Amino acid sequence: MLFVDGDFPAEPYPGARPGCSFVHRDGAGHPLSTAPPRWRTERTPVLAYGSNACPEKITWLRKAMGLTGAVVVARVRCHGVAAVWAAGFRERDGARPATLAAAPGVEEWHAVWFATPDQLAVLDRCEGRGTRYDRVRLRDGTVRLEDGSPVEGALAYVGAAAERMPLLVEGELVRMAAVPQRRARLLTGVPAVSHGLRVEPVSRSACPG
Repeated sequence: MLFVDGDFPAEPYPGARPGCSFVHRDGAGHPLSTAPPRWRTERTPVLAYGSNACPEKITWLRKAMGLTGAVVVARVRCHGVAAVWAAGFRERDGARPATLAAAPGVEEWHAVWFATPDQLAVLDRCEGRGTRYDRVRLRDGTVRLEDGSPVEGALAYVGAAAERMPLLVEGELVRMAAVPQRRARLLTGVPAVSHGLRVEPVSRSACPG
């Protein structure tokens, strides 16, 4: 075992995340070597740039939304995309949520879930697919595992509603890496008209992957 949920609390949003890849089960993180067979080839890669990389949040998904099974979370290096603060707030606690935006020249470390179809359905419900966020296939930037191998065709949740579009303060995006939640709540600005990403829509009738 690498850690327990309590080592990486979910509050304040977006929560704390480990600096390593892990497999989440039973309220704890385990080495990637314990992942189910064929996780790279038979599961769907989904970029986790906000709270979904937080172990305590994953347990909340299990308790509140019926998430089941081992959750494979791989640490990744992203180029050309960035996690930024969204224009609106979460109804549940008033926190300002994350959203994704194009960011040429920017490098950030995030995570990728290698999700089963059932796990992907839970993420869709949690993210409000089709209302708050859209699930798309990224065609911008690059996503690579810690060993440098590319993650091809990664999915991501990007802003659909105005309140989940990137916040612009004096015309500039506000990266989450630069401004903590306590300050982000106090920001004033306007929603961007677009996230600026090249993406491919994912049909609801299409099979995951």
